[in-house]
Amino acid sequence: NRTPNPDEMESCLPFLREQIALLKPKVIVCLGGTAIKGLFGPTVPGITKLRGTWKVYEGIDTMPTFHPSFLLRGGGDEKARYWEVWSDMEQVLKKIGRTPPARADSRG
Repeated sequence: NRTPNPDEMESCLPFLREQIALLKPKVIVCLGGTAIKGLFGPTVPGITKLRGTWKVYEGIDTMPTFHPSFLLRGGGDEKARYWEVWSDMEQVLKKIGRTPPARADSRG
């Protein structure tokens, strides 16, 4: 339960890139800052600034959002963060032509 060091990330990235190239996913969801920095490099802004905004990796639409562990640890305003991730996942579902489920809160 720790952020991988740069050497660990660098040794795993070729395998990840090869898997992405083979699978050719319609979208990629990056869960947390480590995932987004792994694909887009260490100088990309933090996950708080990027979440909810589409990026493109090797021609594939990519949605950065918070890592589940961040939410489980409280993640700031806990309820608001959960709904931010919900919104991100709604965008992902729409992008792949699926209808997102209705929200269970009063916002509908």
